[in-house]
Amino acid sequence: MNIGVDVKPPEKECTDRNCPFHGTLKVRGQILEGRVIGDKAQATVRVQREYYYYLKKYERYEKRRSTIFAHRPPCMPVKVGDMVKIMECRPISKGKSFVVIEKTEG
Repeated sequence: MNIGVDVKPPEKECTDRNCPFHGTLKVRGQILEGRVIGDKAQATVRVQREYYYYLKKYERYEKRRSTIFAHRPPCMPVKVGDMVKIMECRPISKGKSFVVIEKTEG
């Protein structure tokens, strides 16, 4: 159950091999936080994160957004509008290199 990061493990069990808690998927790299904006794909969520980018020419910050596809294990009860923590892992498919590790609020 210990994935090497201080997060609360899910209460449900699952048999997904791409689950960091109950399967064999190793997590490493970045930990990002964002809001789920889509969950229609099977075992995938779209997470949008907002961040500030510094513009040297104008000496100001601008707000930017990026959308990241992340794997959602069946033991994670995540839906649209929830805030989640995602962590980098090996590429699961062409566009998925992140996995949901915790639901922070929702």
